[in-house]
Amino acid sequence: MDGCDGSDRFRICQKLWETVQMNTEVIQEQLNKHVLDSLVEFIKKHEFGISSEEWRQRSSEIPTAALMLGVNVPDHAMTLRSLCNLLQDSVTPFVVSVHAKECAAVKLLIQKVLEQLMGKGVSVDEEQEDDTAVLHRTQCTISALCQWYKTAAKKCTHASPKRKGNLKNDVPRSLPVVVIFKDFEAFSPQVLQDFILICSRYTQELPFIFIFGIATSPSAIQHRLPHSVSSLLCIEVFQSLSCTQHLASVFDKLILNSQFPFKLSSRVIQVLVGIFLYHDFSVQNFVKGLQFSLLEHFNSQPLSVLCCQKKEALLCVKTLSQQNVERIRHLPSFMRFVETQEPQEQVQLLTSDEHVKDVCQKLLKNLHKYHKNYYPVLRCLHSLTSSLPKFPLGKHIRELHVSCIEKNLWETEEYDSAMQLLRILAKDELVAALEKCAEILKSANTKRMQNVLKQVEDFIGRLEALEGATSEESSGDGVILEKNRKTDLFQLQKTLLEKESRRTKRLNPYEVLRSQVMEFVDSLVREYLTPAELQPLSEVCYYSSSGLLRQRLNVTPRTSIQTALSHPFHYLQNEILKTNAGTISSAAPDLCIAYKLHLECGRLINLYDWLEAFATVMSAAEDQDADSEEYGKFDSLKHARFIQAVSEMEFLGFVKSTKQKTDHVARLTWGGC
Repeated sequence: MDGCDGSDRFRICQKLWETVQMNTEVIQEQLNKHVLDSLVEFIKKHEFGISSEEWRQRSSEIPTAALMLGVNVPDHAMTLRSLCNLLQDSVTPFVVSVHAKECAAVKLLIQKVLEQLMGKGVSVDEEQEDDTAVLHRTQCTISALCQWYKTAAKKCTHASPKRKGNLKNDVPRSLPVVVIFKDFEAFSPQVLQDFILICSRYTQELPFIFIFGIATSPSAIQHRLPHSVSSLLCIEVFQSLSCTQHLASVFDKLILNSQFPFKLSSRVIQVLVGIFLYHDFSVQNFVKGLQFSLLEHFNSQPLSVLCCQKKEALLCVKTLSQQNVERIRHLPSFMRFVETQEPQEQVQLLTSDEHVKDVCQKLLKNLHKYHKNYYPVLRCLHSLTSSLPKFPLGKHIRELHVSCIEKNLWETEEYDSAMQLLRILAKDELVAALEKCAEILKSANTKRMQNVLKQVEDFIGRLEALEGATSEESSGDGVILEKNRKTDLFQLQKTLLEKESRRTKRLNPYEVLRSQVMEFVDSLVREYLTPAELQPLSEVCYYSSSGLLRQRLNVTPRTSIQTALSHPFHYLQNEILKTNAGTISSAAPDLCIAYKLHLECGRLINLYDWLEAFATVMSAAEDQDADSEEYGKFDSLKHARFIQAVSEMEFLGFVKSTKQKTDHVARLTWGGC
C-alpha cells in the first residue's frame, strides 16, 4: 500500500481510541463530581474533630458514608479509584481500599489495612531481621496501627499548613483514617461485625471513617449488621448518578456527535444497548464494546483510512491506492450513487481513478455535512416528542436515533402517532417545545441550521403575538351566547351547531399557525433524518457487523467450553488435531480425551472403565503395537494424567462424586458439540 493506506489506518484508529478513552474519563469525572464533593465535605467535617463534650458523647461512633453505586458493578472500580485519589490529594493521606475476596477473615482484613497504611509487606517468618520493610503477622493489630499513626500524623500535621477557620480551640487537628469497603455486600457479616467492634474501641486514638460501596440499597447494612453493631456507626447515605444517565452522556459525547467520525449502525447499537440493559448495566463494558467495534472496523475495512476529520479525509482521498479506489467502486452506497448519474458520468466513474477521487472528495464533504445537520434536527425532534404520552418515538434519544438510521422515519406508524399528538398541543406547550429547539439549534454551526433557527424563532414570535387575537375571539363568542340566552332550547341547539360547523370549516389563527409549525417540522425530518446507509461512502465510517459483535461480546460460556473440548482444533489451530466429525485425535489434550470418552457413558460413570479407555487412547497416541501386552495398560504417569483430567472436568461442572457407588461419578450434563 502507498500513501495514507497502511500505517495511517493504525494511526487514525489509535487517535480515535484515545479520544474515546479521554472522553469517557472526562464524563466519569463530571458525573461523579457532585457525589465525590459531597463525600469530601462529609469527611472534612471530621478532619479537625468536634467539641470535647460532643466527643465524649460520640466517642464510640464511627462516621460512615453509605455510597449507593448501583448494580453496574464493573463501573464501581473507576468511581472508587477517583474517590481514593481525591481524598488523598485534598483530605488525608491515610486512605485504605479493601476488597471482599482479599478479606475472608477479620485477621486478613486488619492485615490488609495495615499493609496499605504502613506501606509494608507481611512476613510469615517471625525471625526475619529487616523489620523496616516487613511487618510480622503477629504485629498486625489495631494497637500497632495506633502507635504508627501517632508518629505519621505528627509528620503530616507539621508538613501541611493549618487551614484558617476550621481548627477548634479545644481539639487538636486529627487526620482521619478512611477505610473504603469496595463491595460491602460481598463481605462476610461476621468479618464486618468483628472489625467494626474492634475499631470502635480505638476511636479516641484513631479517627476512623468508613465508606461502604453498596450496589443494592441502604437496607443491606441492616441485613448484615445487627443493631448492636450498626448503632456504633453514624451513617449518612450518598447517591451516585444512575447508570442510564451515564450511558446517555456517553451517547451524547461519542455517538451523537458529528466531531467523532466513527459511527455505529442501528443493529450494532441495538446489540451494545441490549447487553447493557439485559446483562450488566455497565457503561464501562459498553465503552469497551464501542472500542472493540472501532478495532474491528479499522481491521476489516481498508477504506476506514477515510474515517477521520474532514480535512484529513480529503487529503487521504488524493493519495488512495488503485486497489482502494477499486474498493470504493464496489461499495453498495457508491454503486447506488453511480446508477443515479448520467451515462457519460457513469463511464468516467467506472474507468477514471482520478475522477473517482475528485467525486469522493465531494461525497465526503456531503457526508460530513449530513452529520452536522442530522444531529441538531434529531435532538429537536426528540425534545418535541420525548414528553408525549406513551412515548411513540421512544423515551430516550438513542431509540429515536436507531429508528432514524434504520429506515425512513416518516413512513412509520409511530411517527404518524407522534405528529397527531403534536397537532393538538396547547399554545404554551408548543412555545416551550420550540424554545428548547431554538436552544439546541444555537449550538449548530452550519448555515442551514442557522436558517432553521431563524424560522423557529419567527414561529415563536408569531405564537406569542397571538395572545390578543385569541382573547378577542373568545369574547366575541361570549356575546353571541349572551344574545341567544333567552331563546328556547331548539334555537340554542341550532345556534351551537352552526357555530361548531363554522369552527370546523374555518380554523382559528392559532390552529393555522400550529399546522404550519408541524408542516415545517415534518419537512425537516424528511430532509435531514434520512437513513445513513443512503449516504454515499457511508461504509467508510459506519461499522455494521452486528453478528460478529454479538458473537464476541455476548458469548455463551457453556457452548464455548464444549466446543473447545469436542473440537480442540477450533482454538488451538494445530493440524494434528483435525479429525472427522464425531471423533477426536489421540494427540488431543488429556481433558479433551476424557470429555469425549465421558460422552459415551450414562448417568453414572465407572471410574475404572473410564481409566482403561483413557489408557487405550494414550497407548494409541504413543504408537504402541496394538498386539503387544502393554497396549491399553496404564502406569502411574497415565493414572496421574487421568486423575488430573477428571478433576478438571469436576471443576468445570461436567461430573461430580456420588454416594450411590464409591467407584463411580455422576454425569451432570447431556449432549455435546
